[in-house]
Formats: sequence, structure tokens, C-alpha cells
Amino acid sequence: MPSPAERRQLAMQLPPLRDADARAIEQFLDAYWAEHGAAKQTLASYRRDLEGLARWRDGAGGGIGAADRAGLFDYLAWRTRHGYSPRSNARLLSALRAFYGLRVRRGERPDDPTALLEPPKLPRSLPKALSESEIEGVLGAPDIASAEGLRDRAMLELMYAAGLRVSELVEVPATGLNLRQGVLRVQGKGGKERLVPLGEEAQHWLQRYLDQARPQLAAKRSPAALFLTRQGMAPTRQLFWHLVKRYAAVAGIDPRRISPHGLRHSFATHLLNHGADLRALQMLLGHASLSTTQIYTLVAREQLKRLHAKHHPRG
Repeated sequence: MPSPAERRQLAMQLPPLRDADARAIEQFLDAYWAEHGAAKQTLASYRRDLEGLARWRDGAGGGIGAADRAGLFDYLAWRTRHGYSPRSNARLLSALRAFYGLRVRRGERPDDPTALLEPPKLPRSLPKALSESEIEGVLGAPDIASAEGLRDRAMLELMYAAGLRVSELVEVPATGLNLRQGVLRVQGKGGKERLVPLGEEAQHWLQRYLDQARPQLAAKRSPAALFLTRQGMAPTRQLFWHLVKRYAAVAGIDPRRISPHGLRHSFATHLLNHGADLRALQMLLGHASLSTTQIYTLVAREQLKRLHAKHHPRG
């Protein structure tokens, strides 16, 4: 798949978005949000995918709204030649199906050009989880003598203790945390809420952050976010991504082996390794389908195989 720099270069080679296509995409996103309550990240991804197609077509044959199956197939083939992954093209196809499905239901076109398009075959990739000792190294990496370091320790502890998505972590409001009951109220994908229990270690670091660091970062303001930057604002996903990479390096772990989502994967894998029930794990992770959660059973199984091969005399 192209790197971010390569994608920007490709985008620069395409013509600007036409007004008619921009209006069609905006109307679709408004309708899709109203109908499905989609998360901001989903809407942003759909916008990028649809705008990419619209710019590639450059108004040909009536623009994005009037594209036929051959035109969509040509665009998918162009993306494949330029190195876009099957997973990226599968997400694009989801956006196209939602876009043209809405136009058909509204009577804006008689047919759905995505009806006969086959989704690309996706390779089965297992989530990458760190070992428990590696997680301990990452969690202990921040310098807790500073307000930002204490905040980072609390964020890392909460991410691992609750198995949060990155967006859930950076957007959690201060009112969502109840240390007296030891739970966190999380708003997940599609606006669905769930209650996640917190362990004693996470509660300890959250309490220290609230007592010692957050008042300094808030600087007499009353921000809604639980975690704050020095400017008193909620941290971005990009900031947390850089923090995780930095603390991995401090802990002696190759930063390429870890991402913020890797902490969520580690949370799920370690729970399964210690005997957690799959249904309970589904609720903790906020997965709509159990099949999404079941991928972690394969991770745990692969780890058991490696342990057996390493330590069994006939492994």
C-alpha cells in the first residue's frame, strides 16, 4: 500500500473536486450519519474514498453519481496498479455500496453499479500483541515527575486496562470516569455506550493524574476532556500514536512492532490467555459481532504453539 507521502503525491496528480460531486458526497454523508449514526472516523474514511473516485473521474459521464460498473472497475484496477492494498479497496467498496445504495433508494438512479463487483480477497492477518513483560516496559516508560509524563502513564494504563480504541481514549470526558465504582463509561462506534471495569493499577494512576497533573494542565479552565495537553485541550489520536512509539523505544521495543491499537490487541489477548470468556471479551471491546472477537482466539492459539515449540522437549 502507498505510504502517506506517496498517497499525497498521487492525490496531487488528480484534478480538483468538482462542485457537483462535492455536493453529492456531502448530501450522502449527512444522510448516512442520520440513518446509521456512523462514527466520525467512518465518515472521514468514506469522504476520502468518495472524493478520490470523484477526482479520478473528473466529472466524466455525469460525475460520481452517474458512474457505471465499468467505471468503478477501472478505478479499482487503477488503485491496485498504484499499490493500494486489498483491505483499502474493500473499504472503498463499502463506501461505494453505501453511496449508490442510497441513490437507488431515493430514486436518483435505477441501478446499483456495485451490485456485481466482487470484494477483494483479504489476507487473514492476526492482531499483533506484545508480551506481558513488554507491556510492563511500555507502561513504565513515561517520566512521571512531569505533568505530561503522569498523564501519559495514566493514558497508557487506561488503554491497556480497558482495551479502548484510540478515539475512545482521547475523547473520553472527565464525567465518564467513576473511580468510586471503578468503571469507565465509553462511547464507542455508532454512538453505542458501554461500561468497562477498571483494575486497581489503572485506578491508582488515574487518581494520581487527577490529583497532581490534570489541575496543572487545565490551568484554572474547566475542559470537558479527561486527558489534557499543556494547552488544556484533548490530545489527538496522532499525539497518542507518537507517544506510544516513543515509549516503546524507551522500553527497548522496536517501535514498528507497536501501535496504539496494539495495546487494545494486547488487552484482549492477555485476557484470553488468562481464561476470559469470549462473550465477556466481546462486551468489553464493544464489538457488534462475536466473529470480530474470535480472531483473538487465533492469536492466543498461535502463542501457545510457539510456547510449545520452544519449551517442550519434542516441540
